[in-house]
Amino acid sequence: MGSNAADKAASPASQYAVEMRHITKRFPGIIANDDVTLQLKQGEIHALLGENGAGKSTLMSVLFGMYQPEEGEIYRNGRKVSINSPNDANDLGIGMVHQHFKLVQCFTVLENIILGVETTRHGILQKDEARKKVLALSEQYGLKVDPDAVISDITVGMQQRTEILKMLYRDNDVLIFDEPTAVLTPQEIEELMQIMKNLAKEGKSILFISHKLNEIMEIADRCTVLRRGKCIGTVNVKDTNEQELSRMMVGRDVQLVAQKKDATPGDTVLSVENMTVPSRHHKIDAVKGVSFHVRAGEIVCIAGIDGNGQTELVYGLTGLEPVSSGTVTLCGQDITHASIRQRSQYLSHIPEDRQKHGLVLDYPLDYNMVLERYWQKEFTKGGFLRRAAIRSYANQLIDKFDVRSGQGAATITRSMSGGNQQKAILARELDKDHKLLVAVQPTRGLDVGAIEFIHKELIAERDKGTAVLLVSLELEEVMNVSDRILVMYEGQIVGQFDPKKTDPEELGLYMAGARRQEVKA
Repeated sequence: MGSNAADKAASPASQYAVEMRHITKRFPGIIANDDVTLQLKQGEIHALLGENGAGKSTLMSVLFGMYQPEEGEIYRNGRKVSINSPNDANDLGIGMVHQHFKLVQCFTVLENIILGVETTRHGILQKDEARKKVLALSEQYGLKVDPDAVISDITVGMQQRTEILKMLYRDNDVLIFDEPTAVLTPQEIEELMQIMKNLAKEGKSILFISHKLNEIMEIADRCTVLRRGKCIGTVNVKDTNEQELSRMMVGRDVQLVAQKKDATPGDTVLSVENMTVPSRHHKIDAVKGVSFHVRAGEIVCIAGIDGNGQTELVYGLTGLEPVSSGTVTLCGQDITHASIRQRSQYLSHIPEDRQKHGLVLDYPLDYNMVLERYWQKEFTKGGFLRRAAIRSYANQLIDKFDVRSGQGAATITRSMSGGNQQKAILARELDKDHKLLVAVQPTRGLDVGAIEFIHKELIAERDKGTAVLLVSLELEEVMNVSDRILVMYEGQIVGQFDPKKTDPEELGLYMAGARRQEVKA
């Protein structure tokens, strides 16, 4: 560790802040990085692009000292370095915001930010100076957080801000952002883009992992593309376009706009009347007397800025939270107070938080594929699970939905990439018998090829007569896939729109609360 610090101090001038040369990293059954070379220039924003499971996060985890490569070398400012742990990386000025947050749930925001670099005096933790620095950073970069809030009580977006502040607090000058916009609202994404540009102007070097081609085109100077663990090439962003980047990433042309015919809605499948859901975190209700309906053969999208009651609305519909008043009717049955298993006979749910509500991370993939069906005759006999039948069924879904994992159906789900965890949930939920599909951020963290596939699947569900309720923070997705748009603001539905007759600017005004309609169910 000391030698690393010495190397940093004695480094000669180099045009590269970081060089990763011929990195190879293997896991059981898979080569995650296969002879990958990446060069990050001083003061540039360098994008790392690739499909789910292409090896992007693994490569960055090697740079951050979380994994040790079997082959290859890392150079910092022209000097070869050994990074054996995240502490070594921090000593070298390298910080990382992880895709799946590294936060202690029962600690406060401030305690998480200072964890590992605490200031003490006579053995007593000194929080006042740290608080001042955190508040100054959050004000400077527009990342306003409550330093005393407990992590388990704040939104996913606020947890993301905490991760970014954790890195800025350590004064790192090589900053790794692993899918930083996946959980942010459009406004927060714009703010983050500006923050990253300002950081680069200050001389910081940024590695930016993203699946979102428009973000890469807007912010990155150069882009390195990985496909199935191999480096396909590095391009200057100003000399390329979204279609070329998607072709490099997937290996084929991708439809960036969903193709669909007009909807032909049938009978009402879901009817919500004056539903109120209390907030976990505040005394006020999160959902306030909401009424709407979804018919067979249509995609209705709930749009809004994160934190305006969409999460609690879905919890009320799916049984994850109790409804304090109002009624929820599904397929003519009152399910307002029904159990989750009773609802699951008619309803499939792609949850917002895949790790908390979608998967049992320490189960193998095949068990996760039958979580909602394991008691059925197909998978159980005489009270015992039919392992061979479960494994066979899981393998069918893995093939159909291109879920990539090192050891197939036997893979422990925690070890899979976030995008492939998401695809596993999609496979399970879409394959179930259902009349209503509730899809919350279904393409979050997915690459353009997977997004294309998921949008086609949602439209196919609609076309075969399923009622689809889509909840999305992605305005492009909202405009592209929906047949009808409901905008939610402060726990109420404030506007209803035909995507053919509106635009993102109008939706944005309703999402911000600047306009409001009287919406009838």
